[in-house]
Amino acid sequence: MADVDIDREALRKEIDAALHGKKKEPQPPAGFELNQHSSVKHVIGVVSGKGGVGKSFVTGILATNLARAGKRVGILDGDITGPSIPRMFGISDERSYGVEEQLIPIEDANGIKIMSANLVLQNETDPVLWRGPVVAGAIQQFYSQCNWGDLDYLLIDMPPGTGDVALTVFQSLPVEGVVIVSSPQDLVQMVVGKAVRMAEMMHVPVLGLIENMAYITCPHCDERIEPYGPSKLAETAAAFNLKPLGQLPMDATFAQIADKGTFSTELPEGLVPDATQSVLDL
Repeated sequence: MADVDIDREALRKEIDAALHGKKKEPQPPAGFELNQHSSVKHVIGVVSGKGGVGKSFVTGILATNLARAGKRVGILDGDITGPSIPRMFGISDERSYGVEEQLIPIEDANGIKIMSANLVLQNETDPVLWRGPVVAGAIQQFYSQCNWGDLDYLLIDMPPGTGDVALTVFQSLPVEGVVIVSSPQDLVQMVVGKAVRMAEMMHVPVLGLIENMAYITCPHCDERIEPYGPSKLAETAAAFNLKPLGQLPMDATFAQIADKGTFSTELPEGLVPDATQSVLDL
């Protein structure tokens, strides 16, 4: 009986020490590291506070402009559940494969290296029914276990909003800056505010703001038409102390080259030069 009492007393002391002892501080997640075959000079995120504003479009423009400037460029398609980058760049029929436990990214016609969920699915129309931890694991694999080779810039096409993937990317990848994409609707300041606040909380610099779908140019008279009303680029940029990086029009040509998969070879020259320069200046 005495032995039982001693055991109970020892157990009581252990429980008391666990309850009242010094608690360990929570540790941030360890950063993802590149493999020995990869070297990336700059990691840039393209973000927004909501979907449907053209993040993949802007990612494609920046990647194409950088490649045309002679830079070695890669795209990590972080929009795991809605990837569109492979089709835009004409590689939707390709599939990534593994060599010595490393994924090999697919190169488009302009030499841009791309890794996307659609490049590892059997069919590009298969839904991605993955929970948060699995999605985060995919981001880690696409970054750490992909043979990127030597890149000057790796662009991350982020999913909309401020969910698991954004948190994983900002906490675990060496993101040097983000470009925020918006459109000229009335709710734009609230949406941009979410993206700005997320970047601030993650201590990631914001390079500036791009306004997409800002206007239409009449094909008959060249008049500039603003279907969503006057631009809010300057107003929104000033409200959050951001650098305005330019506007993009609504143009059927963009949709046509994306659908054909000729984005990097047929994209018109000279789109958002300030945004491209802000990345080159890093």
